[in-house]
Amino acid sequence: MSISLSFLIFLPIWINMAQIQQGDPGEKEKTTALKDLLSRIDLDELMKKDEPPLDFPDTLEGFEYAFNEKGQLRHIKTGEPFVFNYREDLHRWNQKRYEALGEIITKYVYELLEKDCNLKKITIPVDATESEPKSFIFMSEDALTNPQKLMVLIHGSGVVRAGQWARRLIINEDLDSGTQIPFIKRAVDENGSPEEHAVYVWDHFIAQSAAENVFFVAHSYGGLAFVELMIQREADVKSKVTAVALTDSVHNVWHQEAGKTIREWMRENCCNWVSSLEPLDTSVESMLPDCPRVSAGTDRHELTSWKSFPSIFKFFAEASEAKSSSQKPALTRRSHRIKHEEL
Repeated sequence: MSISLSFLIFLPIWINMAQIQQGDPGEKEKTTALKDLLSRIDLDELMKKDEPPLDFPDTLEGFEYAFNEKGQLRHIKTGEPFVFNYREDLHRWNQKRYEALGEIITKYVYELLEKDCNLKKITIPVDATESEPKSFIFMSEDALTNPQKLMVLIHGSGVVRAGQWARRLIINEDLDSGTQIPFIKRAVDENGSPEEHAVYVWDHFIAQSAAENVFFVAHSYGGLAFVELMIQREADVKSKVTAVALTDSVHNVWHQEAGKTIREWMRENCCNWVSSLEPLDTSVESMLPDCPRVSAGTDRHELTSWKSFPSIFKFFAEASEAKSSSQKPALTRRSHRIKHEEL
C-alpha cells in the first residue's frame, strides 16, 4: 500500500473524528479508542507489505549490468539502459535497489581512478589514530613534486563520492558525463564538513606541491568549499592558484562574507559555467559581484561540468599563457562562444 493511498484512507477518518469531538460527549470513549488504533499503524510497515526482501547483489554482474565500450551502463542480456521501476507499485523497493547499485558504481569508479588513472588512495587525516573517523582523497604520484601544474577537482554534495560529478548521470548516461575521469585523463595528457576537508587537503597536500600552476574545477557545493578555502587561506591561494573553473557553483560571496580582495581576485581568475539553455559560453547575468557567469550549454545541473569540459580547458590554457607572459587573463572574453569546429 502506498503512502498516498494510505493518506486517502486516513484523512477522512481524522475529519470524522473532529466532527465527533464537537458533537455528543458520549462518543469520546470511542474517539479515544480510534485514536489509539490509528497511532499503532506504522506507515513504513504498510509500505513493506508484500514487498520482496531488500537483498540485492553486490556486483554489477549480479545486477546483470555492465559498462559498454562507450561507458554506458547496459543490461547484459537485453542491452537496455537501467530501469528504475523494475517492479511496479514498489517504489520503496525500487529506490533501495537503485541505492544498492549506486554503492557498487562508487566502488567501480574508485577502481577506475586507481587502475585507469593511476591515482593513489590517501587516508586523511594523515596522522589519524585507529579510533578516529577517517576519510580519503585520490592523488597522482607526482601531485606534490610536479613543478609545472596541479589540478584539484572538488565534487558537490549529496550521495556523490570521490571521482564523481553525479551518480545519476553515471547510471543513466555514461561514465564520461558522470565522473571526473575525463578531466583527470585530459590533465594527464597535458602534463599536467566539505569546507574543512578542502582546507585540510590544501594545508597537507596542495600547499606543499611544487606546481607553479594550480587549477581548480569545483562543481555545485564544491564551489562553496573553494570560496571558504579562499577566506581561510587567501594569500596562499592567490600565490599558487592560476585559475578556477566553477560549474553551477552554489557559493554566495555575501553569505560567506568573502572580502573585497577575494571578490576582486575571483573576477579576474574564476569563471562559473552555470545551467542555462543559452549556447555554451554565452554570458549570463549575475546579481553577485564575484566571477563572470557563462552558460554551460545545458539546463541540467549535474551535466554542467561535462558540457563545459572543452571551454574549461581552453580557459585554463589562456590563464596559464597569460600568467607566463605576466598578463592577467581577460575572463570577460567568456562572453563569446567557442566555434563549433573547436569542439
